[in-house]
Amino acid sequence: MNTLIAITGLGVLCLLFEILNFRKAIVPVTIIGLLAILGLTYSEFNSPASYHNNMIVVSQFSSAFSALFIVLTIFLVALSHDFYEDHQTKISDFIAIKIFMLAGAIAMVSFGNLAMFFLGIEILSISLYILAASKRTNIKSNEAGMKYFLMGSFASGIILFGICLIYGAMGTFDIAEITDWSRSAELPSWFPIGVSLVTIGMLFKIAAVPFHFWAPDVYEGSPALTTATMSTLVKVVAMATLYKLLTAMNADLSDAFINIIIVISIASMTVGNIMALRQTNVKRMLAFSGISHAGFMLMALLSISTSAGSLLYYATAYSLAGIAAFAVILYVCKNKDNEAIENFNGLGKTNPLLAVVLTSALLSMAGIPIFAGFFAKMVLFNQTIQAGYLVIVIAAVINSIISVGYYFKLILAMFGKEPNEETTKTPFVFYAVAVVAILLNIILGLFPSVVLDLLG
Repeated sequence: MNTLIAITGLGVLCLLFEILNFRKAIVPVTIIGLLAILGLTYSEFNSPASYHNNMIVVSQFSSAFSALFIVLTIFLVALSHDFYEDHQTKISDFIAIKIFMLAGAIAMVSFGNLAMFFLGIEILSISLYILAASKRTNIKSNEAGMKYFLMGSFASGIILFGICLIYGAMGTFDIAEITDWSRSAELPSWFPIGVSLVTIGMLFKIAAVPFHFWAPDVYEGSPALTTATMSTLVKVVAMATLYKLLTAMNADLSDAFINIIIVISIASMTVGNIMALRQTNVKRMLAFSGISHAGFMLMALLSISTSAGSLLYYATAYSLAGIAAFAVILYVCKNKDNEAIENFNGLGKTNPLLAVVLTSALLSMAGIPIFAGFFAKMVLFNQTIQAGYLVIVIAAVINSIISVGYYFKLILAMFGKEPNEETTKTPFVFYAVAVVAILLNIILGLFPSVVLDLLG
């Protein structure tokens, strides 16, 4: 609860700094504030508590994922100054929106009441609608914002209808009471329907097949930093929230539900990877890659009572690699009209450090040792096999091999082709974010217990 209050206060402070003409201090003060809030979150890790009639519940699960969200937001805020310097809108607006979006993200993993869950998801979603369309003079950004708004509103309506059915079955929004009563053998028929509708809405948020059609167009049309936010922070927030919801609803007891998750997981991995092979735009390629990774993370739902730690580890490995990759993409495509793979030709000669970082990030996503992505997949595969679902692990291994094809297409462009144009000066922040993110990824690959032991 203290974390949520502090983040909200920090967002208001960003707006006040604009009024007081302290624009240059907004980014550093925000980063320092987020680091302090990260420490506050860590102090609450072993102090479970509930607030305001169980509206907000602080637990190890919520604290661990909240810490991940704060770290990702620090990286995104650090990249904001150089990215938004040419925008007509003042940077304080963008930073404040990201901070309020973080508040929504933390509410989504800390809710103890379905009303708070829905409030969190709307705060997160509305912030993203604005950011997706924030390039007002760019027709693609306008299209991305409108498409995401229409599709996201429709998904939110499905979630809200599902919540209404759950309330009609249980007579309460309180998660603790729903968890207790969901073990009853005499549940109304509309309770599983409500759970299914909420699950469908959340599958849209993580862009899992067949609810993925919005992702490539929205990722391509949105400003690159917004795409980075959607691909990393938003995806892991939605996945963690879906995991918490289904744990509370005891959905893992249903064989039919498990079969559906298996089909969606395999379909997401396969469709995402096959479509990514055909892409020439880096953002679209990473959009389909994200669909594939959503399929991998859905495997955690098959052993839902024991896989919180492995989900946290996979989400951390994936999002850190994504941040590192997008830091390089932001630099390469900053003054370009597109994000075509040709823009990366010869990057290994013109800027070897960023080329190595991007290569490392892509190898982590592909699941190559020594990066955390490899060990995250290994832990997830091991748990899934122990749960008795060998078929989905075989499909996942095959898809991991397929993913190497399109990741190496970008790597070969960086190291196997001649540069298209002269180099430009690289702002220090791009180096800092890219290097720190990939180093954290490697460290967690070498010492996975640092994350895995947080949630058992």
